Amino acid sequence: MNKKLGLAVAGAVLALSSAAQAGIIIPAGDWTIDINGNVNAYVNTTTVDKNNDTGSAIGVQKDGDAGNIKSIQTGLLPSWLGFTGKTRQNDLDIEFTISLQPGSSSDDVTGDGATGVGGSDNVGGRTRATVLNRQTYVKFGDASWGSIKLGKDLGIYASDAILNDMTLLGVGAGAGLSSTLNSTAGGIGTGYQYAAWKGQVAYTTPNWNGFQATVGIVNPNQASINSLAQDRFGIEAKASYAWTGDIAGKVWVSGASYKVNTENANRSSYTMSAYDIGATVNVGNLGLTGYLYDGKGNGITFLGFTGLSDAGKKLDGSGGYAQATYVIPTGTKLGAAYGKSRLSANSTDEVGESAAMDQQRRITIGAYHPLTKSLNLVAEYTDIRLENQANVKNEYSTLSAGAILFF
Repeated sequence: MNKKLGLAVAGAVLALSSAAQAGIIIPAGDWTIDINGNVNAYVNTTTVDKNNDTGSAIGVQKDGDAGNIKSIQTGLLPSWLGFTGKTRQNDLDIEFTISLQPGSSSDDVTGDGATGVGGSDNVGGRTRATVLNRQTYVKFGDASWGSIKLGKDLGIYASDAILNDMTLLGVGAGAGLSSTLNSTAGGIGTGYQYAAWKGQVAYTTPNWNGFQATVGIVNPNQASINSLAQDRFGIEAKASYAWTGDIAGKVWVSGASYKVNTENANRSSYTMSAYDIGATVNVGNLGLTGYLYDGKGNGITFLGFTGLSDAGKKLDGSGGYAQATYVIPTGTKLGAAYGKSRLSANSTDEVGESAAMDQQRRITIGAYHPLTKSLNLVAEYTDIRLENQANVKNEYSTLSAGAILFF
């Protein structure tokens, strides 16, 4: 991979997974403080071809007939400001991270969200942009036995799927939902599920010649938007093997299990499970990524959401994506990706709020150019096709252009 582009991708991985990558380093006594993050914004034109409510979380609708939606907003990776502190004490490596994610724009009357949500500025269901807190954790350990993390960070299951998605540097799906949203969807829901940001206690092994594994207990209310009080923690785990050389790459597997209590008429309780497998290979300037996932009651976009039908039966989500990138002599990375997610159905679940979606498909073509080692110019075209189990369709495409700066 081109060195400059590699730095940009490393910055994106840092923001999402707290990988060791230096930002602005400040020595502070026994501590080293790292201030890191990114700022990005994209100009988007979304053309809505079929304007129907399919029940999808990534669907784009326009009032009235099909037409164009304009937006200026943050991409899949929200603008980021992270603070990481590291030290070595009593033979332990100790680290903390706290991060904030402000949106790039707000389309309410003041432009800064000062008027709040609701009232006359809540036109078309718009809400003000919010500042998110996706990371607040402490980690300690040693290279000889591994590390323990306590607090909020990116989920374990499906995390490698989003970290290897090329739209991490761009927009992907979801542009035009509202320019007040903190980030777009990228490939979430069209080939992989959202790993999300979760309170967790996780143990990661040492790196044994490229092999590494993580297992953790996770905030039990993470599994479903409709979940009630849970009586057990969620469990997530992953294992991976990475190698270097002329043909470099990584393979991984991960999984999750939750108990979900729902608020449907039956007050159902069920166990949701999901698992995946993926690989990425780099040969010279060529990069290839393949990914598959499946589950029971796991839903289609958010883990566990729409995982149960109105009839009280599990809806099983599955899907995957394939991606190819190539760095041309100018340093520009060109990429193409195809992703699809499907939600199972049966004769009693053909139509209903919790069983609406059938499939969500995405095609993305992108160009990512490292103007400097910190600044990247991005252009993408994404085509989305959403269809529910009543054959109602929402179809749209988005042309995006913008920039992302890492520090």
